[in-house]
Amino acid sequence: MGKELNIDPDLLAQAEAAGVKITQVVESALRIELSKAARRAEDARYAGLTDEEKARRWGEENAEAIKAHGEQIEKYGVFGEDLRTW
Repeated sequence: MGKELNIDPDLLAQAEAAGVKITQVVESALRIELSKAARRAEDARYAGLTDEEKARRWGEENAEAIKAHGEQIEKYGVFGEDLRTW
């Protein structure tokens, strides 16, 4: 693991002087980039499909979560329903 990172020393010094927590910034940036990579992979999975095919596939891939959500609503109702005044 542990690949060495090469960071511009002047930039690093400025960040440290400003109190920037380098580890947190790097971890945050990595999370953002991984999220973007996941989105690109998802987009590639649906490339070339019509909107209808995308919707059908999405429904199939998420059928279990959709069912569980419906069961949750059946059991507990819609969130905030008891606060509704209309």
